[in-house]
Amino acid sequence: MGGFPLSGADGERARDILAGRARPAPTRDAATVVLLREGTEGGEDAGSAGGPGGTGGPGGAGGPENGGVEVYLLRRKAAMAFAAGAYVFPGGSVDTRDADHAVAWAGPSPAEWGEVFGADEKLARGLVCAAVRETFEESGVLLAGSSATSVVADTTGDDWEADRLALIDRSLSFADFLAGRGLVLRSDLLRPWAHWITPVIEPRRFDTRFFVAALPAGQRTRDVGGEADQVTWARPADALAGARDGRIFLMPPTYRTLGELAGYATVADVLAVRREIVTLMPEVAEVDGELCLVLDGEYFRQGRP
Repeated sequence: MGGFPLSGADGERARDILAGRARPAPTRDAATVVLLREGTEGGEDAGSAGGPGGTGGPGGAGGPENGGVEVYLLRRKAAMAFAAGAYVFPGGSVDTRDADHAVAWAGPSPAEWGEVFGADEKLARGLVCAAVRETFEESGVLLAGSSATSVVADTTGDDWEADRLALIDRSLSFADFLAGRGLVLRSDLLRPWAHWITPVIEPRRFDTRFFVAALPAGQRTRDVGGEADQVTWARPADALAGARDGRIFLMPPTYRTLGELAGYATVADVLAVRREIVTLMPEVAEVDGELCLVLDGEYFRQGRP
């Protein structure tokens, strides 16, 4: 049996919670988006050091091969309170204003998304809005257009950057952002992928729905700073190899998701999948005399950086 070892403060907290000496932290609703694109020869790097062609990133020394699916990954700064140093997908907590009915909407309704994710309509609306908002905040990619059939072609100007920063500091609501630009959220550009809940032993916990989406034509990701110190595109198999040989750190949900995506040849193949959403939460078990996080009886073993 494999597992994710819990040592030091993590192990002590796990034992306290299992023994009833501490209470689990409450969860916060969150959304994560796996941005996808078709593989490119040479693996265009969206970040600085540690991209697909570097020695310190997920891609390995040779860069991705031509073809296949690539995913967008951010490395969280070492000073972050949650998942410090980990490569993750764009995402974050649901803002209370994300459930605002004023958000212009095109595509599957909140009720339809709620049925998929086992959420009420209000939460489903918030999750989809958070998914689109956080993706724009953390990558510069916007899944919205001027109509139900169009998508913004370019979000790289100074005015877009001002709006992105205003969304981050919460001085601008997502509804007002879209309305000010005459845009509608394109929920049809998203597909449901997974539902993960942070283990009970973690001090910060999230109830996160995972989405997948293709990088819209004409748009480009960019290093937008904030919570990340590196960003990159990488093939899932390359990122997994980087995790196995210790070059990068992946949290269990990211590791599992990359493993699932590694089997697809094209972005269209991924988007065509009809997923049954099952809630996943790693549990604590004793493995070879030490406490570990495990899932489905077996998981991966990977050292922290």
